Amino acid sequence: MFSHVTVGTRDLERAGRFYDALLAPLGLRQRVVTPDDGPLALCWVSGDAPLPRFYVYGPRDGLPATVGNGSMAAFLAPTTEAVKESWASGLANGGTDEGAPGARPHYGEGYFGAYLRDLDGNKVHIVYRGDLDPREERLMLREKVR
Repeated sequence: MFSHVTVGTRDLERAGRFYDALLAPLGLRQRVVTPDDGPLALCWVSGDAPLPRFYVYGPRDGLPATVGNGSMAAFLAPTTEAVKESWASGLANGGTDEGAPGARPHYGEGYFGAYLRDLDGNKVHIVYRGDLDPREERLMLREKVR
């Protein structure tokens, strides 16, 4: 569904350390890129997949990065343990707690997530979606397309 998600930072090196720690338990790895000949950016992807991507960089206009009210990036975790590990790694690397790991049954049976803010105040959600069977979801999507 998404090509990429981007958040801004005031300190790329610091943000890189934070997101490396946060995203490693989810199997995402960092690439250094300069999208559209713009400013240096950091990018995380899953394995060798080209998309989707998560970018962090300073705003192109050179003004300080700011957070969006109501904005959030949510990362899919392979297990509930990965949610816990990612959240703990994020906090250990300067993140701020916005909701400890736990079941969120009001979002769906088997939904397990945690919330935190990065060093620039961007809200991040780590979620395991035990309420969805990926094989069943693909079948439903194919049926709707036909």
